[in-house]
Amino acid sequence: MPGGIEVLAGAGILVAAWAVFAGTRAVLRLRGARIVTCPETEQPVAVDVDVRYAVAGALVGRPELRLRDCSRWPERAHCGQECLGEIAAAPDDCLVRNIVARWYGDKTCVYCRRPIGVVQWHDRKPALRGRDGKVLELGELPVEGIPEALREDAAVCANCADAELLRQRHPELVVERPPRPHAS
Repeated sequence: MPGGIEVLAGAGILVAAWAVFAGTRAVLRLRGARIVTCPETEQPVAVDVDVRYAVAGALVGRPELRLRDCSRWPERAHCGQECLGEIAAAPDDCLVRNIVARWYGDKTCVYCRRPIGVVQWHDRKPALRGRDGKVLELGELPVEGIPEALREDAAVCANCADAELLRQRHPELVVERPPRPHAS
């Protein structure tokens, strides 16, 4: 029969395992840039949730959200953070990577006309062709500018993005050859 020390050690291990589980769950759910509508301006803003604060609250049974950063700061740093309600209501819907992945999911490439499909974030990423004809990587856009870009720009698959970005950035390395006539 286990003694008091063994029971306490077992309880300590269970509490530690629960804390790790709850903390990891909160981090995975809340990390990443988000786009929400600012209640004051009714415009999209980029925000980051203070994940450490949320994890600490989750561990003591009082999960609470607050912002770590907002694209309207430092000028509006003392706002009421009413946009947190949008994050609390649908944390996955305002996550930038999910917004972008949903948008690309049913798009075809403006150059090769192939469907783009599922975005593999760990691999080569698709891009956008702006109204000016230039190809942009998503990382070149300010996060709060992504909704407008998705409304107005065209989708470019990863293969065509690589080729077009090479043409834009290093035109001296690109040799354009006319298409070969088909052999009969």
